[in-house]
Parts: sequence; structure tokens; C-alpha cells
Amino acid sequence: MRWFVALLWLLAAPVYATEELVAGLSTNRISISATFAGSELMIFGAVKRDAPIADGNLGVIITVEGPKAPITLRQKERLGPIWVNRSALEIDKAPSFYAVNTSQPLTEILSATDNLRHGITIRRAIRSVGAPATIKDPAAFSEALIRLKEKDGLYKVNENTVLLRQSTLFDTSVALPANLIEGPYVSRIFLTRDGKVIESERISINVTKVGLERFLYRLSQENPLTYGILSLVLAIFAGWGASAIFRQLKS
Repeated sequence: MRWFVALLWLLAAPVYATEELVAGLSTNRISISATFAGSELMIFGAVKRDAPIADGNLGVIITVEGPKAPITLRQKERLGPIWVNRSALEIDKAPSFYAVNTSQPLTEILSATDNLRHGITIRRAIRSVGAPATIKDPAAFSEALIRLKEKDGLYKVNENTVLLRQSTLFDTSVALPANLIEGPYVSRIFLTRDGKVIESERISINVTKVGLERFLYRLSQENPLTYGILSLVLAIFAGWGASAIFRQLKS
């Protein structure tokens, strides 16, 4: 009897054709120089099938994610005439940059279950450790982080920006701001049907500093003392030069 019920369930379940994502980027390498003012990353691809297109609402979701790092968020409270740090929450991992482009509104092409499973939206990409018992609303800290990142142009959701042609070809563009950090980035492409992820692809992007920017960055990371002394010397010379110019203008 059990095998008969299982057979009926399999016959009743929708059967989709095998679909495979083939995707590419306009570039896999982005160089950050002293004059870097941002860039635009083109993402395109196609859906390969071994059978006619199956029924169901087809959607494409594309994310671009920067390096993840732990962040400590602090909440300020007013104590008399001054503001002090009272509560702190540690975010285990938060991406430095995160963009989500979709072919339709997210609520129409992505279920909550698959969002949780694949960590697609910004909130699911942020992982926080257990909050102390003294914090009454831990979610408020993550929301504050998202607002700050959105204000800086580092977190963004762009719905209806993936152009899906004949349920086969797709393309979109992601604007990369000037304040990117160096490190490994990754673009993930998800193909969904009726809210469920049926196929995904992952492409790496290398973001590196070049020229003087890279020299100063490596110096600050590998020899912070020398970097601090050099910064102080440059500040002194800049101040002396500015005062000398003003004296010449006044004379």
C-alpha cells in the first residue's frame, strides 16, 4: 500500500525539464586606483534545456557579494548631557558589499524557505551570533547596519532590473561604488520557478588595489607603525606647505 501511495505522489508532483545556467561577466577583475570612481559590472547568461519550457513562474535573481568580516555594533544612549555606548552586538559575518538584482519582485519569485536555505536576501546574508540577554531587540542592530550600508551605497536591492528574454536569455548590470574594499567578490545567479530555486551558478570576481593605492593599503596592513609615521610626516609637510602659500599670497 505504501509503494502505491508513493507512486501516486510522484505522478502528481510536477516534473520540470532539466535546466542549466550558463552565465558570464563583463570582467572578472576590477582594479582600484587613486582615481577609481566606481564601475559597472555586466552579468549575462542563458538557460540551457533538454526539453520544452515547463509551466510555472520563472524568475532570475543575481547577487554580487563582497568580502565578509565580523562587525561589532554599538547602541548609544543619552546619559545626562552626553551620549555613551550602552549595548553591543557582534555580527559574526557581514558582507562589505551586497547587491540583489531580480527579474520580478522578490516576493513573487522567491519563497521564504529557499531564501533561508540559500541566503539570498541582504538580511539572510548577514550572520549574527547569539545576542546578550541585556539586548531586548537584536534585530534592530542588523536593521541599523543595513540602513548605514544602504546610505553608503554598499547594500542595494534592485527589483525588476534583470531582463529575461523568452524565459531563456537574461542580463543585468550592477553599479559598483567608489568605496569598494579589496578582496574576493562573488556573483551568484539563481533560477527559480514558483518561488523555488531550481538551478544556481557562482562566478568569482577579483577586486584589487593598484599603484599607489595598493602600496599604501599593503603598508597599512603589514606595517601600521611605518604607515602612521608616514601619514604624520605627510600631514606636517602639507600643513607647512599650505601656510607657506598663504604667507606668499598675503605678502
